Amino acid sequence: MSEFSQDFQNDLLDLMRWRRDVRRFRKDPVDEALLTQCLDTFLLAPSVGLSEPWRVVRVESNGARCAALENFETANARALAGYQGEKARLYSSLKLSGMQEAPVQLAIFCADETDKGAGLGAATMPETRRYSVVGAITHFWLAARALGLGVGWVSILDPDQLCRDLEMPDNWQLVAYLCVGWPEEESLSPELENLGWETRRGTLPVEVR
Repeated sequence: MSEFSQDFQNDLLDLMRWRRDVRRFRKDPVDEALLTQCLDTFLLAPSVGLSEPWRVVRVESNGARCAALENFETANARALAGYQGEKARLYSSLKLSGMQEAPVQLAIFCADETDKGAGLGAATMPETRRYSVVGAITHFWLAARALGLGVGWVSILDPDQLCRDLEMPDNWQLVAYLCVGWPEEESLSPELENLGWETRRGTLPVEVR
């Protein structure tokens, strides 16, 4: 197994610390070669049974982007209605999507019924295919951050409606809607922490059984 220097180990930890969920993007275009370099990291990701169940869709057309944005706005209004008082006031002030600015938008799906991998490891826990997709997204996210790009995961969506709007196959399940582009600013701490929504744990609780 390859050994990595202490400098590399420190740089890797710094990369993880600086990986942020970006909502504020410049509208500058992203070079296609740079985007391809990031997307190619999906091919390096592990997957249960080597099933490689990820499916990547670039959301480019005005119609598709408008449908996705409307989906977010409807889901966001519904989410706001679930809060009261100060939490509702704070929620309404948050910028929770970069969909209007991000030059690149990707819908990432899991092909739950893929034949690749022959079902190894997924027969008892089929959800591991989706976990594999999330792992691949992490590869992509860290690669993008290392190149100066920002990524934002939009989770306030109706996934079934988005699948219908994008006319996806019935056995594809939405895992993530990602906005990608050049961030307006960089921060070592999460924006939600900076704005008082929540604080990050300082230590990891580990149980022993």
